[in-house]
Amino acid sequence: MGLISQNSEKPNGVDKKKSKRKVLDEGEKVVEQESDVGNLGIKKNKKEKVENEEVIMKEEMERKKIENLLFGSLHFPVEFGKEEDVEEGGIGGEVDDPALFFMDRSADSRLSVYEDDEEFPGESKVEDVMEERKCVWVDDEEEKLSVNVGKVNRLRKLRKEEGESVITGAAYVSRLRAQHEKLNRGTDWARLDSREKEYDSGEDSDEESGVAVAKGYKDDEDVNDILRSNQDLVVKSGGKLMPGLLEYSKLVDANAEEPAAGPITSVQFHRNAQLLLTAGLDKRLRFFQIDGKRNTKIQSIFLEDCAIHKASFSPDGSQVFISGRRKFFYSFDLVKATVDKIGPLTGREEKSLEYFEVSPDSKTIAFIGNEGYILLVSAKTKELIGTLKMNGTCRSLAFAEGGQQLLSSGGDGHIYHWDLRTRTCFHKGVDEGCINSSFLCTSPSGNLFAAGSDSGIVNVYNREDFLGGKRKPLKTIENLTTRVGFMKFNHDAQILAISSSYASKSLKLVHIPSFTVFSNWPPPNKSLPNPYCLDFSPNGGFMAFGNSAGKVLLYKLHHYNRA
Repeated sequence: MGLISQNSEKPNGVDKKKSKRKVLDEGEKVVEQESDVGNLGIKKNKKEKVENEEVIMKEEMERKKIENLLFGSLHFPVEFGKEEDVEEGGIGGEVDDPALFFMDRSADSRLSVYEDDEEFPGESKVEDVMEERKCVWVDDEEEKLSVNVGKVNRLRKLRKEEGESVITGAAYVSRLRAQHEKLNRGTDWARLDSREKEYDSGEDSDEESGVAVAKGYKDDEDVNDILRSNQDLVVKSGGKLMPGLLEYSKLVDANAEEPAAGPITSVQFHRNAQLLLTAGLDKRLRFFQIDGKRNTKIQSIFLEDCAIHKASFSPDGSQVFISGRRKFFYSFDLVKATVDKIGPLTGREEKSLEYFEVSPDSKTIAFIGNEGYILLVSAKTKELIGTLKMNGTCRSLAFAEGGQQLLSSGGDGHIYHWDLRTRTCFHKGVDEGCINSSFLCTSPSGNLFAAGSDSGIVNVYNREDFLGGKRKPLKTIENLTTRVGFMKFNHDAQILAISSSYASKSLKLVHIPSFTVFSNWPPPNKSLPNPYCLDFSPNGGFMAFGNSAGKVLLYKLHHYNRA
């Protein structure tokens, strides 16, 4: 038993030693394997790092090459006499100019398709500068001069900032010029248009704008601008005026710079719609430039021996005729700026020539004389050329048919029609309901006329029907209760103004197509002194009337787009 046990224990010890060695050997192998894996990882990281550095270097070199090509030799100065070798880039192979630049031709279709037709951009700017107009003379002292615009009250409006005080002479001149152009917009006609556009018809115009323009057509605005706005393509300059409410706004008084010292007896616009004439019992004739903002006074003429009862432009705009309660009258030449005194008229004993009318053809002046006489005076020679005689006294006159016919009315309640070519009365009719006629006026076309009376009644007639025997008026207007002193049609005969100088606020505007009075005129809650005279501008945009307070009130009628 002892031998067997001893023999049995030996192999077990040997086995243990072998197993220990085996475990140690396996551990060493595992350590060696782990060390090999670690070495491989380090080598791999180093390789990847080197590769990343190479990629970064390549990208950096590529970036610097592109910057050099675009902005010049920033990183690699070019040496004269040497040529750089073109290396391959990382983006798309060989880098050259055509690949780096793109020519955008959409902005200007006139550029040539070919590269040879390209134009250096600086050349056009130089040519544009050469084409600009140069000043004939420049004051060198302007640059040396300094102006304090904050010290003088009237120069403070030239400041661009509140704290600005001293500016140079050149800036002072430019700001004065800009201020003058801002306040005097009526001088735009004297400015030459430096840029004149021409449009040629062809396929380009049809394709781009859809509008074909004739060859050689010139205009101030681009044709394409029509399609770029939401405004009306057709300007409503002569549309139909609706009854009921009249759209208007109050402007600065026409004679705000110099009101009259007495009642205003005459107000009239010149044919250019910018010049307004005012006259009154203070013996002064004044002219104003009407813009609705400042209404600058242009000239004032004092007539020492004549209180002005009526002043009127000739229709051609060359003269002004002035009259009062005198045997003579005056003529003012607008071109020569001279005043001529005419009269007394040969063979006549009238002591007053205060009321007259000028024919639309500027050939004849018709004065109201004594005992129903009508005196016809040549506007050219200022001589008496003929007389007409009514049965009763004459109180009012009105021309028709371009100056070939004359209407008159007076104390007998009849309306006379005269043919000035034969100087005969070819029609006489009764004004319905009228005892004493006080005023007559005709529409610009001559198809309508209105007759006012001492009782304030205004009858509106169709002239053809009246001459044909129809005595019934189209409408009888009864909105005035005192003597009708003035009436006026506007340029398209859609408004008839009637007034009386015997009461305040006695100025009514009648809508002719419907023969109704505008309900919002006169303006509510505003005092309007007794109106003496009224006139519309040639295109209906302005309405001015003079009153007993010596003021000429100016209103803008929004229905009409032009003055």
